[in-house]
Amino acid sequence: MFAVNKQKTFISVVVYIYNTETFIENFLKSLYSVLNDHFEKFEIICANDASTDATTDIIKKLAGNFNNCTLSILNMSYYQGVEATMHAGVDLAIGDFVFEFDSTVMDYDLELIMRIYERSLQGFDIVSCGRERIRALSKLFYSLYNKHSGAQNKLKSETFRIISRRAINRINSMSLTIPYRKALYSNCGLKVDYINYKPMGKSNKHIQILKNPHDTALTTLILFTNIAYKASLVFTIIMMAVTLGTVGYVVAVYITGNPVEGYTTMMLLISGAFFAVFAVMTVVIKYLSVILGLIFHKQKYVFESIEKVAG
Repeated sequence: MFAVNKQKTFISVVVYIYNTETFIENFLKSLYSVLNDHFEKFEIICANDASTDATTDIIKKLAGNFNNCTLSILNMSYYQGVEATMHAGVDLAIGDFVFEFDSTVMDYDLELIMRIYERSLQGFDIVSCGRERIRALSKLFYSLYNKHSGAQNKLKSETFRIISRRAINRINSMSLTIPYRKALYSNCGLKVDYINYKPMGKSNKHIQILKNPHDTALTTLILFTNIAYKASLVFTIIMMAVTLGTVGYVVAVYITGNPVEGYTTMMLLISGAFFAVFAVMTVVIKYLSVILGLIFHKQKYVFESIEKVAG
């Protein structure tokens, strides 16, 4: 049952869109109905990651039906991924609280939107909502991250979240470039909470297709965990063991007086050592490329235009 007295808090909503023509109309209508019933004033920012379908056309057609709401489309200059695009949208938002929707697939009860808002009013700067069951690869990623990051809070799968203005200011002061928002949110030192839900219907069959989703996961594991360090340490130990074994083998061959025999085995050992060296170099090079990108890549994101289509 909707509240009679509307909230006077100004709310911003940032929605990531990339070729979402299948879901965007139903999503925005449902979102608007909830916000309009509970808030006097609010804004919706559709962060368009260079969509190539009819997504923006659909949004513009819906604009005339949205009252008491500012609806804007933030058009990125080219595809830049969820993190950079959502970062741009949050930077544009002016609300006291900001909802972040990384997906327009709505497989949850609309009541959850207000539930996480009410939870944030209880002293939580970041409240997230996610599915109970996730895909195996996602489960592996979160397991590796939580085990090796030493983070204050454990990461979980998230569908949408609400963040306070204080949390946004804290995150921006921590990092100019935000490679993975959830990792920074979990380490910002503010109070966070999480609510999970059981997906409704068969929405798991309808997933937004994104470019290079595994690249963000790999970069996150390297930046925010010690997995790469542990891997390089293991390779180093293996190389040391191979070296000691090679020395022992050479000494044994010398003592027996038959240096020709075992040549193949020795070559295999040496080849293995070289393989380990190159593996370590690969990890180091990845580290350096990520660090250089964060330090010298001045542009956080590049957007083409901002279209205010309602309000």
